[in-house]
Amino acid sequence: MVAWLTDARNYWLCTARPDGPPHVKPVWALWMDATLVFSTSPESVSARHLRLEPRATVHLEGAHVAVVEGVVEPLAVAPHGFVEAYEAKYGWQMDPADPGTPLFVLRPRTVVSWDEGELAATMTRWTFA
Repeated sequence: MVAWLTDARNYWLCTARPDGPPHVKPVWALWMDATLVFSTSPESVSARHLRLEPRATVHLEGAHVAVVEGVVEPLAVAPHGFVEAYEAKYGWQMDPADPGTPLFVLRPRTVVSWDEGELAATMTRWTFA
């Protein structure tokens, strides 16, 4: 499951609208130190939602399923190695100091994962403190 989270290209971020319905969008991110680090414009719908309600869910696309539920916090400083790893993965150099693309971290509370081809044999749930 860690490899799936590390290797994924797009992560589908799910936030809650103030009146309840979900808002979903893909983000680029890095799985680092058991957290998901991503950016989004401070004016984006998802960033506005996260300011009101920091709980979010992220899931992968494809046959390897990992659904990560947790709390999102703004990051003041990029984790060590983030800029280099982000550029290597996406071919784009992130500038963590750019106020137009602030960094956020999703700290998991639960992760549910399975491989679509072997659902019964691979379904697993993790709970984090």
